[in-house]
Amino acid sequence: MSARAAVSAVVDPEIRVVTIDDLGILREVTEDPETGRVTVTITPTYSGCPAMDMIRADIRRALATAGYLDVEVVTVVAPAWSTDWISETGRAKLAAAGIAPPNPARRAGPIPIALAVPCPQCGSAETEQISRFGSTACKSLWRCRACREPFDQVKPL
Repeated sequence: MSARAAVSAVVDPEIRVVTIDDLGILREVTEDPETGRVTVTITPTYSGCPAMDMIRADIRRALATAGYLDVEVVTVVAPAWSTDWISETGRAKLAAAGIAPPNPARRAGPIPIALAVPCPQCGSAETEQISRFGSTACKSLWRCRACREPFDQVKPL
């Protein structure tokens, strides 16, 4: 198994339905052909994310299992992570798990303001934010008025 494949399969410890690759946390995986050293570059979803220590440990464990013992995990904060980095596969996995993925950010023109988030259970736009804070700091808590189900939304950044 390649180093990239091993690291790409690491599951996010807070949102267990997606990998760090799906979320765009995984930036780069390089292997030095001379030494065999693997360097993994990651970016936290936000400053102070408590999951980063677990992610680093999971990366080292995945690489060790794949036979890579000389590993360096580098955390970079610039450019800052954006919800635009979530892959289409990641967005689909979030929605399938009942977590509303954020819409891609727009970089030009008027900035859209989301007054409602479509319910990942029934698709209704009749939703309301219950709390700016969900089950983790990177999510907010919403409720669907149509099906009455609560759901998390990954906060758009």
